[in-house]
This record gives sequence, structure tokens and C-alpha cells, in this order.
Amino acid sequence: MTIPSEQAPRQADEQRDPGLGAIMSERRQLLNLAYRLLGSLADAEDVVQETCARWYAMSRPQQEAIASPGAWLTKVAGRICLNLLGSARARRETYVGQWIPEPVPDPTEWINGSVGGAGVDPADRITLDESVTMAFLVVFESMTPAERVAFVLHDVFRFPFAEVAEIVGRSPAACRQLASSARRRITAARPEARADATRRASVVRRFKAAWEAQDIEALVGLLDPDATAVSDGGGRVVARMLPLEGAEPIARLYLTIARFAPPRTILERTVNGMPGLVVGSQGRIETVFAFEVSDADRITHIWAVRNPDKLHPWQRGAASMR
Repeated sequence: MTIPSEQAPRQADEQRDPGLGAIMSERRQLLNLAYRLLGSLADAEDVVQETCARWYAMSRPQQEAIASPGAWLTKVAGRICLNLLGSARARRETYVGQWIPEPVPDPTEWINGSVGGAGVDPADRITLDESVTMAFLVVFESMTPAERVAFVLHDVFRFPFAEVAEIVGRSPAACRQLASSARRRITAARPEARADATRRASVVRRFKAAWEAQDIEALVGLLDPDATAVSDGGGRVVARMLPLEGAEPIARLYLTIARFAPPRTILERTVNGMPGLVVGSQGRIETVFAFEVSDADRITHIWAVRNPDKLHPWQRGAASMR
């Protein structure tokens, strides 16, 4: 078989370094694991780099003695994440305003401002499934680090509790209890009845239209009476310091923004695998909105990420927002 020219250098490297193949094949899983555990794409990328650095810090005989490089890499990445989760809690106590997990785009929607996947390394993509939705990640934040690691490794990545125990540093039985506790948190925090993807997209589209039309009655009608809106500016840009509750107060806030903010472009985009909105102008994304929509076709939660440090992955497609 003829090897395509762009793949030949990688295979040559793998022949010189057999461990490289394991690292490249596991890179995407490591990134997906770390993002779900940390809620930050930037931190997840740092974890992958640190994991690879620890692999290469070993001698060749040490590397060859490892029966399953993939399992070793996952174990190391999981332990790094566990340590980071403990320090992250301390950092977020001093965070300015509300902390929201870093939103991730669908890479096929943001390639030079148009649809298409060329030029994006598949190993750098986050798999957009239920476990990466903003609603899920927000619930993860209520868990202890050990609960979060046990649940994600077992329930999302299907690791047996015996292997989870090696990462968490507890017995398999204790890890089983941690995962069970995490499931209870998810059940308590999230409604059982939620709209399907098509209906979610319809509700978000109608919200966008009502916002652009400055139609407060339509906005109120699309919001659950007990809806909550949370904004994350990180002290870098203007954002509400506390969550806003209630359909009418939220609608009036967005109406005020529409009336007094400079002209902006609003686009429908996939945010963490779900229908969302992005707002920007002058070729830059300013805010990414994620939504939770109930089975009654009402918006129950709005998460608005405005901290520019969390929007770097979105700027690739911002050229169209002028």
C-alpha cells in the first residue's frame, strides 16, 4: 500500500520511536478525558503535554517494560487531573464573578468562518456527546475531585473500577461509591424531561429572533418562569457578578443589551454539542451562549461565557462576524 505523503513522516517517526504511536493514538482520548475532568480546554491541553513529557522522561527500557502504554498514559493523565482539581477549587474561590466551564465549538462549523473540517487535526477535537454539554459540566463542578474522576472514568470512558482505583488511590468499592454519589448529584441537578436536539435548536432560533426584534413578550414566553442566567467575565469584561433568576428579569436584561450595546452579529452555532449562539463584531467573538431547554420547550438555563481567555478556540471562525 502506498502511504500518503502527509502520513509518511509520522510513520517514520514511529519507527524511530515506537512509543510515539501509542501517544498519537491515545492523544485524543487523553484530551477528551482531561477536558471533562477540568472543564477547561487550555488546562486539558496542558495535561496532555505533561503526560507526554513524563513518558519521554523515562528511558527506552522503562518505556518498553510498560505492557500497555495507553493505560499508563491514561493513569498518569487522570492523576494529574485529580491533583489539578484540588488546586482549581482554591483558584475559583478568588475568581471574579461566576465561573463557567470553557465552551468548545464544533470544529466543522469554524474553519475560516465556513463549514468544513479540513486543517483540523482529529486528535485535537473534543468528542461532542452528552457528557460534554454545559449542563453536565456545570453539575461536575459540584462534585468532589474524587467523585468527578471516578464518574468520568467509569460511566463515560467505561474503565473498570479496579483501574479507576489505581488512579484515584482508593479501593474499587470506594470508587464504586464515589461514582454512585456523582450519579445522584446529576439526577438531583438536572431535569429528566428535556427537549430533543431539533426542538432545542428551534427554541434557540426563536430566542435569537426575539432578541434581535427586541420583543420582550416573546423572550418571556421562551423562558421558564424559574429560568437562571449566568455570565462569566472573569473580571476581564463586563458581566453580571451573580446569577439572574426569573423569566421577566432575564428578558429585560437582554432587551437592555439589545437596545444599548453597539451593533453585533448573532449566529447559531453548536456549543458543547448543543444548539447555542455566538455574539461578536469586528472579527472577534465576544460571547458564547449555551442553553438548557426543557421538554416544555422553555429555556431553563442560559450560560454566557464572556471571559476572553475562554474564547480562544472560537476566534478561528470569527472573521465572518463583521
